Amino acid sequence: MTHAAAPTAGAETELVEASRARLARTLPPRDRLAAFGMTTAFLVAAAALATLAPSGRSPSPLVVAVLVAAYALTSRAEFEVGTGVVVPTQLVFVPMLFLLPFPTVPLCVAAGLLLGRVVDIARGRVSLDRALLSVVSSSYALGPAAVLAVAGERAPSWSDWPLYAAALAAQFGCDYAAAASWEWLALGVRPSAHARFMTLAYVVDAALAPIGFVVALAAVGEPAAVLLAMPLVGLLAEFARERQVRIDHALELGTAYRGTALLLGDVIEADDAYTGSHSRDVVELVRTVSERLGLSRDDLRTTELVALLHDVGKIRIPAEIIRKPGPLTPAERALIETHTIQGEQMLAKVGGLLADVGRIVRSCHERWDGDGYPDGLGGEEIPLLARIVCCCDAFDAMVSDRPYRPARSPGEALEELRACSGTQFDPVVVEALAAVLG
Repeated sequence: MTHAAAPTAGAETELVEASRARLARTLPPRDRLAAFGMTTAFLVAAAALATLAPSGRSPSPLVVAVLVAAYALTSRAEFEVGTGVVVPTQLVFVPMLFLLPFPTVPLCVAAGLLLGRVVDIARGRVSLDRALLSVVSSSYALGPAAVLAVAGERAPSWSDWPLYAAALAAQFGCDYAAAASWEWLALGVRPSAHARFMTLAYVVDAALAPIGFVVALAAVGEPAAVLLAMPLVGLLAEFARERQVRIDHALELGTAYRGTALLLGDVIEADDAYTGSHSRDVVELVRTVSERLGLSRDDLRTTELVALLHDVGKIRIPAEIIRKPGPLTPAERALIETHTIQGEQMLAKVGGLLADVGRIVRSCHERWDGDGYPDGLGGEEIPLLARIVCCCDAFDAMVSDRPYRPARSPGEALEELRACSGTQFDPVVVEALAAVLG
């Protein structure tokens, strides 16, 4: 059983952070209703399977308890990926299919998942109603249980591999149906978009299924043989823990970067109230335009930082020049045009992600026709993120009051941007800005 997305590495930590926060919150009423409906559908399907496929197997309660406990332990080895997790439960699930009555397998899987959530509930990491979503997640077990039930109870054999391949396909189908339905109802992710996120999950399940089958071969004669898989589960759990620590560090580093950017923003605002508030106003506009242009999650994060810090170099420009109410002299203009280089140098000293941001900050006053500063770049030589910030920066400046002129209306500012499209600004960015402004 796996639910996973496959974003880029930089975006992945943000998705994990959002997913962790969501797990700790109780379900909204609408999501709770969807969860209730899907849980009911699972229980109805499990009851139908019990009615249509009676089983002659009668394992002892101890065997059932051991399998459920083993499944619960295995479900704790969670590899956080994007909006979900990948878990190696295939190592126990496959033996379940050959040791338990088919109709009880989905219910035992649900019991194992709920048991595995007890620790998270006690620590407040997962709300109780979200833990009950484990019942919905157990829907994947319906497919293979039904396929094997139709084929009739038989001992595991390598010669039946076509049957097992069909059971695995049914598992993927049921898992996708349940996971995609939930993502659509709760998060608004279209089922078609969700399909590409499941690749990693299914690769893991397909890779572990043969190992689970080997365990099943040994467990048919001696059910306790299932415990032989536990050392491997322990090893995977340790790998999962190490991955979780790395993600924790990445989240802490991301928080530090955002905190540093906000602190520098406060310094800008303390030095010049207009420059500081202007930078913050540009951020939201930049994000909206970037989303319109289809930028990746990594680029969205970087562009927000560029928008917030694109004027940070003005801290090193004399205040009397920044606040001068009249036109600047050529010497003053030359000095103020060094602020992008000053900003790059300041952010380079911070290092890491902010050093990359600084390289884009340097280009935020380049022009599409090559007449900008400081490097005279033109067209697509200018980083796209800098072109977006440049356009949004100019729009916000025009609709803001300045000491030397009153604010223009949004319509007038947009008309000016279009007049300069293809010379000062990237035409594609201008039209994207016009679109988001309505």
